[in-house]
Amino acid sequence: MAANQPEPWLRGDLREVPAVQRAVLHALALAAEDIEKWCGDLTEEQLNARPAGVAPVAFHLRHIARSLDRLLTYAEGRSLSEEQLNALRAELAPDAKREALFAEFSVTLAKSAARVRALDASRLEESRMVGKQQLPSTLGGLLVHVADHTQRHVGQAITTAKIVRGTS
Repeated sequence: MAANQPEPWLRGDLREVPAVQRAVLHALALAAEDIEKWCGDLTEEQLNARPAGVAPVAFHLRHIARSLDRLLTYAEGRSLSEEQLNALRAELAPDAKREALFAEFSVTLAKSAARVRALDASRLEESRMVGKQQLPSTLGGLLVHVADHTQRHVGQAITTAKIVRGTS
C-alpha cells in the first residue's frame, strides 16, 4: 500500500473507467503495492524457498504475471500461443533470478492494466471460451477472475514470504 494512503479501491480515482474494469485495475494496483511491501526485499534464496513444501514466492509472482496474460488473452477472445503455453510449463522452474522475476511481474501488471482499460465494458456479457476444453465464461467473468485470482496468489506469496523471513 502506498504510504499513508488507503487501499486503491478507497482512493476515489479511476472514475473515468467503467466499474468492473476499475475494480480490476484497483486489484492490480493493490497486488503491485502488496508484493513490493511484503516481498520486495526478499533475497533470491528466500524467493525460491519452499517451506514445508509449499510453492515458493517466485512461483506466485510468475504465476500472477503469466496467468494475467493468459486470462486477458481469453478475455480478448483469442487462444493461447505456444509461447504462453511454454511459459505456463515453466512457472515452477527452480532458481528464479530476483531481478528478472520482479521485472516480469511489474511489466506484466502494467501491460495488463492497459489491456483491461482497452476492453469494451458494454460487452461484459459476451461469451468467451477458456482453456483447452473451451469452458464457457463471459468477458465479465474473466475480468472478475483476473482480480480474484491475482489477489489469491498475492496472499499466498505474502504468507510464504512471512514464513521464509521468520516473521508474522
